[in-house]
Amino acid sequence: MGDFKKLGKPRLGVLVTAGNMDSMLKINIPQLKNCAAMTVIPPGGKSGLRPERTTLVYCSRIREIWKKVPLIIGGVEASLRRFAHYDYWSDTVRRSILVYSKADLLIFGMGERQIIEIAARLSSGINIRQIKDIQGTCYLDNCPEISSDKIEVPSFPEVSGNKQKFAEAFKIEYLEQDPIRGKAVLQKHDDVYLVQNPPAKPLTSKELDEVYDLPYTRTFHPIYENSGGVPAIQEVKFSVTAHSGCFSGCSFCAINSHQGRIIQMRSHDSIIKEALALTRLPDFKGYIHDVGGPNR
Repeated sequence: MGDFKKLGKPRLGVLVTAGNMDSMLKINIPQLKNCAAMTVIPPGGKSGLRPERTTLVYCSRIREIWKKVPLIIGGVEASLRRFAHYDYWSDTVRRSILVYSKADLLIFGMGERQIIEIAARLSSGINIRQIKDIQGTCYLDNCPEISSDKIEVPSFPEVSGNKQKFAEAFKIEYLEQDPIRGKAVLQKHDDVYLVQNPPAKPLTSKELDEVYDLPYTRTFHPIYENSGGVPAIQEVKFSVTAHSGCFSGCSFCAINSHQGRIIQMRSHDSIIKEALALTRLPDFKGYIHDVGGPNR
């Protein structure tokens, strides 16, 4: 519990993410016969530092400490489990992670716009239970308003017992993953509805430049120094991300469902500025590993 309290009680709320890789994939990767590739990710190459279903465990601990503080989940693990979903590890269809986590809101996608808007509303005194219209978020509602700009997919009991209903729900969820023409999507979970607002509008090049112009340290947290650091940083430290989003929709990849199908490009000036910043790092070896992103 001590680590959760180090920064004190938050003024606005708690944001929870399980990290940049799904915890179940990371922990159980030996079942997929590729455990060597995963040893570069944890500090010192040691496994077992994150619990299974990390988002749920972190939320449980936070609710024990601060029962009434607004709790918002996001990141890859939460984003890809926002609807009823098939869980490989238990070979079952599970409810939305929002139901299990007891969180107030779920941010799906990259979250840049959503975080700023949520923070502004909470800072102005708006109760988090009243925040139901921000694009790129999901919430639970006992009796949501039904209108022409909302579409309901087969419920959790239906998709968990019928593969055809599961496929039907997934198709609608996929097609509504559109910030321009997409509708809000509802899915009933027992006595409550999961409501997904349309995805957030894509960032402009100027806005994406501002994200990458923030003062990142470009290394791991110093707390990991004594355990040998994080080996995976070596592969990405001297790489430059040129864009976000993926239009391909490959069945083996989750980028489309997380970052969206619309390509969001950084400006050439922004990319060059970051490349020059990399050359000034003390351990720069004279070359940049790559410049790219999805669909490169």
